[in-house]
Amino acid sequence: MRMVWRGTISFGLVTIPVRLYVATESKNVPSHQIHISDGGRVQYKRVCSIDGAEVPYEEIGRGYESATGELVVLSDVDLAMLPAKTSRSIEVISFLPLAAVDPIYLDRSYYVEPEPQGARAYRLLRDALRKQGRVAVAKVTLREREIVAVLRVHDEVLVLATMLWPDEVREPRFGFQAGEAEWSTPSEELAMAEALIDSLSDQQ
Repeated sequence: MRMVWRGTISFGLVTIPVRLYVATESKNVPSHQIHISDGGRVQYKRVCSIDGAEVPYEEIGRGYESATGELVVLSDVDLAMLPAKTSRSIEVISFLPLAAVDPIYLDRSYYVEPEPQGARAYRLLRDALRKQGRVAVAKVTLREREIVAVLRVHDEVLVLATMLWPDEVREPRFGFQAGEAEWSTPSEELAMAEALIDSLSDQQ
């Protein structure tokens, strides 16, 4: 595995030097879009939406749309003047029961490896989280973006799972929900469903 980040876990007066490694990988076979008639690869060009001209990479900048719809263009000088993000630290801000974190908010997972000098403190944190059934909620800067994450125990290692912000999770809106207020599950059917679940659970 390739290390992707190096920094510390910090909470209270405790600082644990650690490294992060991407915990998952896609096993999908990559495919390409091709021109069916001759097998040529289809290429995508950067084209300006106003004049239709192809834009060379060196002429591409960054622009952000304000709440009023105005386009704000930022130069490299502007970006360099932005305030620095937090230091290279996984800053623990609270501890929560495992059940308090809805899995829908979990995004990417990273294995957390301690540096040799931090192994003892790392094990103490890992074992305490496992014994109490808790996760550590933290903030960290990855890829120049400050995000919220949780530290949880997986097997014998800590895993840092980045989290989505609430506005990044879509609200479920489906037609069947309109009748939920009047819906009452028949007790006999519910008992049958529970029995089926129990029978399949016993097979594990």
